Amino acid sequence: MARMFSKIFKKTPKSYEEQRAALDSADVKARLTLARDSQTSKEILYYLAEQDPVAAVRKAVADNEAMPVQVSPILAGDTDEDVRMALARRLVALLPDVSQDKQSQLYAFAVQALGTLALDEVLKIRVALSSTLKDHAHTPPKVAGQLARDVEREVSEPILRFCSALSDEDLLEILKTHPASWVIEAVAERERLSEDVSEAVIETHDPPGGAALIKNDGAALSESLLHKIIDMARNMPEWQKPMAVRKGLPSSMARELAAFVDASVRDLLLRRKDFDDAEVEEIAAVFRRRVDFADEGPLEGMEDKLKRLIKEGGLTEESISDALAMRECDFVIGALAHLSGNAPEPVAKVFEAKAAKAIVALVWRAGLSMRLALALQKEMGQIAPKSLLYPKGGTDFPLSEEDMRWQLEFMGLKAS
Repeated sequence: MARMFSKIFKKTPKSYEEQRAALDSADVKARLTLARDSQTSKEILYYLAEQDPVAAVRKAVADNEAMPVQVSPILAGDTDEDVRMALARRLVALLPDVSQDKQSQLYAFAVQALGTLALDEVLKIRVALSSTLKDHAHTPPKVAGQLARDVEREVSEPILRFCSALSDEDLLEILKTHPASWVIEAVAERERLSEDVSEAVIETHDPPGGAALIKNDGAALSESLLHKIIDMARNMPEWQKPMAVRKGLPSSMARELAAFVDASVRDLLLRRKDFDDAEVEEIAAVFRRRVDFADEGPLEGMEDKLKRLIKEGGLTEESISDALAMRECDFVIGALAHLSGNAPEPVAKVFEAKAAKAIVALVWRAGLSMRLALALQKEMGQIAPKSLLYPKGGTDFPLSEEDMRWQLEFMGLKAS
């Protein structure tokens, strides 16, 4: 036995014979002394951890700063929970040293043992691990992933909220398979979030989680995701104020918000210090036009309102944009039909078909701007971001006139 352990640990300390004598003794106190002594041979500590029948002796080995890491997978399966708890503390303390070489056997032994403890049947052991590893610089990603999936909130939430070792892959999978509101909110409040994880949070359609994400300056939000959030915020009032004060919000998106939020949110937009006077006036103008649109002829239907605006010469791009902001889709279709010289039915089919090129061609035929064509693709056409047609050079239509006429004819619309 001694020769076998000598081969594993390569070294036998002084007084080895005395240590062997104590090991072979029936005296528990003698074995406890051995287990507690940092000068005890590692092979003897290993033997005590693996074979000693007294839990206090095995716990003393786990508490010993000289505990051989090789024995940690054995101690992780010990029948005594105090031994396993002591091992958890010891391994966390050892992580900075063993993590210096993540390809080493010692690191593999430590991660294996921590993985076993992360699945321990005793809740307090998993809670202790979670509370110490949540902000530990050397937390193994595999162990973080195990703890983050724990069914007990007091185990998983600290890891979900704070642990930087948790991978995006883990976060995406957890959001997909365990979309409890507190899980989503914990992820949303992490110090840093990638665009992919931010989008996954929004895709859960969880009001508190989405609000937490929008408030989080460390969450990366792509332009397309910002548009999606603003669109969803129409039906999620909890998101409107956080969006109104979010750092770096483009003024164009502030105008989108102003098209449907109430006066309190509008005031937040107008008080932003990162918009110039012209941008602030645009936001205020959008809100005023929207109110005017809603107040004009409150008892008249969309068809009557359309007829009245046509008669008064008030059917403009601004009035169509205001109707779009108010989700008055019938008005928008009727306006486009009138301006393009078509019947409403084939115009409606363009949007039902989700045909980006046909929408752009229809707006061109109506004598309106490419800016409105882009908004119509997003809002009424529900075109996927990767399929949107954007203005050429910032303002011009991206298709040739010949192509746009063909698109109109293909959809059964007048092209000239």
